[in-house]
Amino acid sequence: MELPLSNWVSAVSDTPKQPMTPTETSELRSFGRRRGRVLSPRQQRLLSDVLPAVRPQLTHPAPEQLGNLYNPPLSEVWLEIGFGGAEHLIWQAEHNPAIGMIGCEPFEDGVAKALIAVEERGLANVRLHPDDARDLLRWLPAASIARTFILFPDPWPKKRHAKRRLISPHLLGLLAEVMRPGAELRIGTDIGDYLRTILIAFQAEPRFCWRASGPADWRERPADWPATRYQQKAVREGRRCYYLSFHRVDGNG
Repeated sequence: MELPLSNWVSAVSDTPKQPMTPTETSELRSFGRRRGRVLSPRQQRLLSDVLPAVRPQLTHPAPEQLGNLYNPPLSEVWLEIGFGGAEHLIWQAEHNPAIGMIGCEPFEDGVAKALIAVEERGLANVRLHPDDARDLLRWLPAASIARTFILFPDPWPKKRHAKRRLISPHLLGLLAEVMRPGAELRIGTDIGDYLRTILIAFQAEPRFCWRASGPADWRERPADWPATRYQQKAVREGRRCYYLSFHRVDGNG
């Protein structure tokens, strides 16, 4: 049974309600720093020598069949936005070798970690975009993505920074264009106020539906949703994690 999102907006949040930030006409950067500690020689080599081979070339048109990004070509492609330390991205690539994975992450350390796994484990089904995911979304062909993951995005907890939160009606509009009808969009967060922001954003995008029928549908992590380092930290620190699954509906509404 599907219930309207409005029935859940207040029910799922454990924090006081916060007013929504107006949609920005220009896209503010939703991520923080790009660089952390100094990279090791091996990491530098991977970024200079391996990354170009697995990076989609946004200066050229996307292939009509997105699976042709891979050799051999693959029939289905999944997308992860903000893969952090790449634990989830690599787990999905290893457990789904017939699926093409595209990971977006602007933080160099995370990209280097993903490249180490790609090289050591011979993962031919991984492509990496080390920059803003919205640029990639505008490049992707329509209805080309079968599943998308946005796991524990930066919550930007200060009120003056809330407009930088990644998940917004604008982002959902971009995702609706590139996701196939029936495609799944998984979102994780451990911040109650961000959860409410997410649900309100989905209320404004009729091309997605949330098929939740009870608390278990957002409190329990599915078996094929491996825990990330960030999620484990949230649990250790006593924060409740929310696991949301939306679906792209057929047609335009």
